[in-house]
Amino acid sequence: MTAAEPLAKPLADAETEPPAAPESNLQSEKKGETGSASSSELEDVGPSAINERALLRKLDWRLLPAVGILYLLSFLDRSNVGNARIEGLADDLGMTGNQYLTGLTLYFVGYVIFEVPCNIILKRTTPRFWLPTLTILWGVVATLMGVVQNLSGFFAARFFLGVTESGLFPGVVYYFSMWYKRRERQFRISLFFSAAALAGSFGGILAYGIGHMAGVVWPHGWHWIFILEGLATIVVAVAAYWFIHNYPDTAEFITEKERVFIRDRLSSDSDATHDERFTWGNVAKALKDPKCWLYGLSFHTMSLPLYTYSLFLVRTIRSPFDGNWLTKTVCNMQPSIIASLGYKAAYAQLLTIPPYAFAFVTTLTVATISERLHQRAVFVIGSALFASIGYIILLSNTDPIGRPGVSYLGTFFAAGGIYPATALSLSWPAINVSGQTKRAVANAMQISIGNLGAVLGTQLYRQFDGPRYIVGHSFALGYLLGNVAVSSLLYFLLKKENTRREAITPEVQEVGDLLDWDGDDDQRWRFQY
Repeated sequence: MTAAEPLAKPLADAETEPPAAPESNLQSEKKGETGSASSSELEDVGPSAINERALLRKLDWRLLPAVGILYLLSFLDRSNVGNARIEGLADDLGMTGNQYLTGLTLYFVGYVIFEVPCNIILKRTTPRFWLPTLTILWGVVATLMGVVQNLSGFFAARFFLGVTESGLFPGVVYYFSMWYKRRERQFRISLFFSAAALAGSFGGILAYGIGHMAGVVWPHGWHWIFILEGLATIVVAVAAYWFIHNYPDTAEFITEKERVFIRDRLSSDSDATHDERFTWGNVAKALKDPKCWLYGLSFHTMSLPLYTYSLFLVRTIRSPFDGNWLTKTVCNMQPSIIASLGYKAAYAQLLTIPPYAFAFVTTLTVATISERLHQRAVFVIGSALFASIGYIILLSNTDPIGRPGVSYLGTFFAAGGIYPATALSLSWPAINVSGQTKRAVANAMQISIGNLGAVLGTQLYRQFDGPRYIVGHSFALGYLLGNVAVSSLLYFLLKKENTRREAITPEVQEVGDLLDWDGDDDQRWRFQY
């Protein structure tokens, strides 16, 4: 974890204490549940009473694992279709041509359409209700994918899986903004997003084991990949009604002293303590802000490499590694055994694990350094360039069958750059957009715009393009270089806007104490880049 910031200022004595910030809607709705702090409790809240480092650790342990588990399940349930394919999915459903790719595309169509509405629902309800409910819904859909009998069922299941999963990531990014100060959000979002890399690694292990259930009820094991992983999601989602917490004003795991202290530290640099009611005007503010569209374009240029990597890694590895590399290295087994689908599939699943593990490490490392140096764009750009090296290696290897190790090395570079660059890109609106509704919409806009890249990406790794996949790898490389351009543009625009505002008025960080705050349009706000 990163070092905590200096202790927040203690509350003033009763004689000089400024008027309390208005209650949030959740606070007013559930005041009877939590009560209010007594005057003696308020007097005790200060540096000597609250250890901020310990409090941050407490928040991290209560919040991050809970939502991280949900996102791991989300990414597992969306990407396990790649594992299922090599366990016989395409053959059993009679897929021809690019019908498999169509199924992948339909997922992102549903995802893109419903992200903004899902975050509006989150704003109007609570995290404890909305996030577990979404998880149950997609768990049901994911389970039903295991019993589809034809292409129509597969297409419908993929679409509704996208619909039900669409609200989780933008919802959690907004959720973090109501708990953590601006400087603290990036690392937490990156840590949360790193669950995607864990899901990729964990998914390979699960698919390897579940694949051995071939012959139980069905000839191939892909049914059980969907069913067992979907049922696990439902079980965890039911428990999530108890381990997902709402906002600081009503969360049961913090004391009244900690509640007041959290509100005080949040008001020192964000709008999280404001009593902002939902209005469509605040929704329009996000839609009219060019910066919100640029944040979306930043993720758009990463989503194509991100999702094509997770959806097609198994296929990219399997083509060369199922050939002479396995013949030379795996215990000198008989070629007839190596030629069987089950054996090839199992080793292809296991070979996906190390690149994802490397991505997990690079994501956390880059996020930590970025937050400590207070630099965003430079690390996004650097990570995108690092991933570009991977695709250059993949494209330059003219003989993946003869030199599979070269292509495998390229997958490490790709994963090691894609995941940290994506995590940092996703943190930008959470850090820079002020106004609760505007931020919730901006987060959802970013994911929607971003996943349009994934819609395109699902059509690029075509059936007969292997083992080099020149079209897919070339698009991914182009998008990564596009991210370098977009991130550079954002850097210069945000820096220029800060310079312009500094000439007008000094920065004000105690946003929560201002009654005339107008969000990030206020000239006293400064952007982070």
